[in-house]
Amino acid sequence: MVVAIDGPDRREAIARQVLEALPDWFGSAESREAYIRGSRVQPFWADVEDSVARGFLALKETSPYTAELAVMGVLPEYHRQGVGRALFEAFRRYAGAKGYAFLQVKTVREGCYAAYDQTNAFYRSLGFRELECFPTLWDAWNPCQIYVMTV
Repeated sequence: MVVAIDGPDRREAIARQVLEALPDWFGSAESREAYIRGSRVQPFWADVEDSVARGFLALKETSPYTAELAVMGVLPEYHRQGVGRALFEAFRRYAGAKGYAFLQVKTVREGCYAAYDQTNAFYRSLGFRELECFPTLWDAWNPCQIYVMTV
């Protein structure tokens, strides 16, 4: 069941538990810690079953019109079971209720790493479309692909 999570300490604990279990996506300790810190203060949802957080998603406002899927993670044993899609639908409903017109997400461009190829396919399956790639926004080894969609 997807629920909104209040309380920065609970958000941080869930984000840490999930992101540390995903080294193929969040292997850089510096960037992982930045995501975890950010999640303390962002609107945050978790998929919880039997008191276990199976995944989470945090929202970042990038403009009065745009909400960004700031960070999302699902424990590996729950991949491809609808957890990520359910989290995204909670995010989309919230963004619509708050009046955002657009949603965006950033990821590593397809073709760089197999794990991120799966991520790109997942975002496209949700309805996101490529906006632009910034080859050096993060660094030369991780070209930043931005996807967008209307709410």
